[in-house]
Amino acid sequence: MDVSDVNNDRGKLRILENLDELRTELADYIAELSEAAVKERGVFAIALSGGSLIDLMGKLCEAPYDKTVDWSKWYIFWADERVVAKNHSDSNYKLAKDGLLSKVPIVPSHVHSINDSVSAEEAADDYTFVIRQLVKTRMVSVSDISDCPKFDLILLGMGPDGHIASLFPNHSALDETNEWVTFIIDSPKPPPERITFTLPVINSASNVAMVVTGESKGEAVHWAIDNIGHHRPLLPARLVQPTKGKLIWFLDKLAASKLDGLQFSE
Repeated sequence: MDVSDVNNDRGKLRILENLDELRTELADYIAELSEAAVKERGVFAIALSGGSLIDLMGKLCEAPYDKTVDWSKWYIFWADERVVAKNHSDSNYKLAKDGLLSKVPIVPSHVHSINDSVSAEEAADDYTFVIRQLVKTRMVSVSDISDCPKFDLILLGMGPDGHIASLFPNHSALDETNEWVTFIIDSPKPPPERITFTLPVINSASNVAMVVTGESKGEAVHWAIDNIGHHRPLLPARLVQPTKGKLIWFLDKLAASKLDGLQFSE
């Protein structure tokens, strides 16, 4: 099996044989969305997360994407960030800069990282202000059914516990509906202080891609995607349901191994 495309009420599932195939498919997908957004709006507003996501985007640094993507039109944001210095090993900004942004001709002023010199609460407020200014100038679109920003693409990973961005199971941040960006100071995984897009912002995006790999995520993928009755745990990943946008899952075979009704031949 090279690629398996499955559609269900949880979006499109794109299941790849291995990580190299997933990297290529993900690069193709991002490049196509970038081209379409630049053609339509003149810009491409993309929000990143941390974890293994940046490594899985690595093909974008290679031919042909390094030359064919219009990098000058990209505006970079973070769906979540750890409130640490930008040169700290836990920083999602550092991860993205080292693994992607320093290797392609992104315009530095188009990279919108958080203010790392203030508290988590102040950083969330500051990041909201930055995004509001870019919504006003239409560098970031606005939802036509709410006042939320409408990013062209939000890229998310998922933890074995089903968390996405820095929205963790049973955490009060999941219930935030008024703010675009919220903060937490008690993350169940370190570092404790983080900022994160809220669910209304994630679900207002034109496109949301969930990129999940590895056997350790298989159970959470099952609970997040399969229709399994009323006794399932309500994982944050299950709450990713774009209101008018498109949801796609990029999974390797290991992450998809516990999905109902999927059988893989060796």
